[in-house]
Amino acid sequence: MTVQPATLLENFPPVTEEQWRAAVAKALKGSPFERLRRMSPEGIPLEPLYRGDRNGRVTVGGRAGQPWTVIQRIEIPDPAEANRIILADLEGGAGGLELVFADGTGARPHGLGARSEGDFDRLFEGVLLDLIRLRVDAGAATAETVAAIEAAAERRGIAPAALSIDRLVDPIGRLAACGRLSETVEATIRAAAGDASKARNGTLLEADGRIAHAAGANDLQELAGLMSTAVAYWRGLVEAGLEADRAARLIGFTIVADQDQFRTIAKLRALRRLWANALEAAGVSGVPARIHAETAWRMMSRIGSQTNLLRTTIAAFAAGLGGADSVAVLPFTAAVGLPDDFARRLARNTQTILLEESNLWRVADPAAGSGLVETETNELAERAWILFQQIEAEGGILALIRKGQWQERVAAVATEREKAIARRKLPLTGVSEFPDISERPVAVLDRPAAEPAEFDPAETAVAMPARRLGAAFEQLRSAAAAAAPTVFLANVGRIPDFNARATWAKNLFEAGGIAALGNDGFADEAALVEAFRASGTGLACLCSSDALYAEAAERIAGALKAVGATLVILAGKPADGETEMRWRTAGIDLFVHVGIDVAATLKGLLARAGVAA
Repeated sequence: MTVQPATLLENFPPVTEEQWRAAVAKALKGSPFERLRRMSPEGIPLEPLYRGDRNGRVTVGGRAGQPWTVIQRIEIPDPAEANRIILADLEGGAGGLELVFADGTGARPHGLGARSEGDFDRLFEGVLLDLIRLRVDAGAATAETVAAIEAAAERRGIAPAALSIDRLVDPIGRLAACGRLSETVEATIRAAAGDASKARNGTLLEADGRIAHAAGANDLQELAGLMSTAVAYWRGLVEAGLEADRAARLIGFTIVADQDQFRTIAKLRALRRLWANALEAAGVSGVPARIHAETAWRMMSRIGSQTNLLRTTIAAFAAGLGGADSVAVLPFTAAVGLPDDFARRLARNTQTILLEESNLWRVADPAAGSGLVETETNELAERAWILFQQIEAEGGILALIRKGQWQERVAAVATEREKAIARRKLPLTGVSEFPDISERPVAVLDRPAAEPAEFDPAETAVAMPARRLGAAFEQLRSAAAAAAPTVFLANVGRIPDFNARATWAKNLFEAGGIAALGNDGFADEAALVEAFRASGTGLACLCSSDALYAEAAERIAGALKAVGATLVILAGKPADGETEMRWRTAGIDLFVHVGIDVAATLKGLLARAGVAA
């Protein structure tokens, strides 16, 4: 049998950019082409169309041609139960574990409780420690925890030299996250340098971008902060007597992957370039960045939790294509509580499908040459390098954290983002957009929170707390849950007259936990008023076309007020001040439309319904 070559592209006529622009101009119906251009939060211009970049530079790390390692977080307090989960994760496809102990920086708020020799033996019973990668986060106790793990391995006949352990020691990030350290940053770096001979197949220090990202940092801040942190660690190790290339190999990076697919790919590629440039300036070559990616904590939602599966899948996809050496997917219920077996299995299988069924790892840097990704990579790398240099000129990231300036800058970016979320300029699926007000609660494990050891701090700073994107809407939904407030959608006219605004209004109200009572519309105003009276709610929202508003809005508003409406809302924006004044006089109390502060509006509506949010 003769196999014919695929000719899919030959079946389609070539399309020129001029033809594309002509089709776009027709679709825009006279609106300017600039409407399709947008700007990233960092000020990077994004075009609607890019040409392929034949000069694109392939960016690969130390695992080119190899699948990335699937990492699962282990933060179960009881060692025996943690062991059961570890075995399930490893049997289910994980190739590594991130062991988050009670004292770990990443404990949120749960952590492993293993402390004694017996605890560690139970924790690793049946685990082939020499076949997996470990990432150990035990805060100030990381070195002694690693020693305990190695001792447990030796008791089972496994030599410490056979283990692959990355120590997630990040005193700079920990100072920012927790606001206190048991020993100074400099002392921690010197201690790490003293353990260099023990770091056989892993890293000693970790530049962890999760802390700044969870606190609200943008991508440039995350990248520049990672660079300044890593350079500080490299300098400290070199000053302690390590050779420059050896010091570089002992530093790892943890970066965040979020739901912006192309930006995440570009961010990982940019980080590799930035680290290579920094090492080149120091006379070091051939030491690729060791990058672990974790899906973003701040994008995880407590409401609409199933939509977290969409976010984490996109993030894991992007992290893999971006060249991460290992990836951890947060279970979809992570923001609600300690994930159960089902949530952990979905997190595992997300990566298994990407690796084993989609075979994403088989192409090194598949985004190379993409006009969009190359542009974003170059812009992120160039702008992050400039910001990194500015940070260094101010004394480095540690100096800024000690002064509280870094925390202030990250908080300022977070505040602006939260304003955009409140106005739904930055929509959150399942949270501020398309909420499922009747969703069932998800199952999580009921386990005690971690109890970190008490200590007298050697130094303190202003803590930089994590801020999840959907927190404001989650608070509204939580407050509304017990009262179950409702709003009647006063849909006027035929379905085409009100459907768009009614759908938009339903999403708006239910994002705050206010159930929207819908209907098929009313041509008879008396029937509309009677349906409102029967609904048993005091809130009504007029939904219709501008033409019908001009004809009937004042009359219907007055009729609704006459039968007991405590608040009449209109979905839309008055054409001018005179119209607004006339409508308000007739009884319309509030106008909801694109651009309003949705979170503040919903909080006010809940207050009118007797709910304190």
